[in-house]
Amino acid sequence: MNQNWISFGINPRLQRLRHKLSSEPYYRLQSGEEIAIAAQLGVRIDANQATVDDWLRLPGLSIHQARNLVELSRTGVKFYCIEDVAAALSISAHRLKPLEVILNFSYYDDETTEGLACVVNPNAATLESLLQVPYIDAVLAQAIIDNRVTDGLYRNLVDFQQRLNLSSHAIAQLMYYLRF
Repeated sequence: MNQNWISFGINPRLQRLRHKLSSEPYYRLQSGEEIAIAAQLGVRIDANQATVDDWLRLPGLSIHQARNLVELSRTGVKFYCIEDVAAALSISAHRLKPLEVILNFSYYDDETTEGLACVVNPNAATLESLLQVPYIDAVLAQAIIDNRVTDGLYRNLVDFQQRLNLSSHAIAQLMYYLRF
């Protein structure tokens, strides 16, 4: 009886959103409040299996960001927390924090991202600054610069990975240290 009471109009806004979510599977959430309501209604997105359409349901994400996240997942990069998604997009984790209530992560690792020694922009970094980044040796640092000079600036993490032919494991390590 309590369920009927709720569904018959005590909260018309909740009822409208429930209808939108059930009738429009790719309805794009508009605000933090809608995200919270969607979470209460059971909407969940698995960050490691999300499609472009899934990512686009979230406010503030562009089609390019959604495509990058899907491409990274396809190549084997795993997102274990909201900070991983933020690092992959080169944006602040604080900006994505409201999305956490509807994002599911398949696995949580005990490793932390504390103590990031050096964050660089590979489009502007010198050889010396690239060598300060963990997981970048002299050969990779030179390849980053050579590729940048011959083929232009890196658009994002996916472009960086593809142009340098880096493995998903390498990108999963490097994404914390690169900002485009």
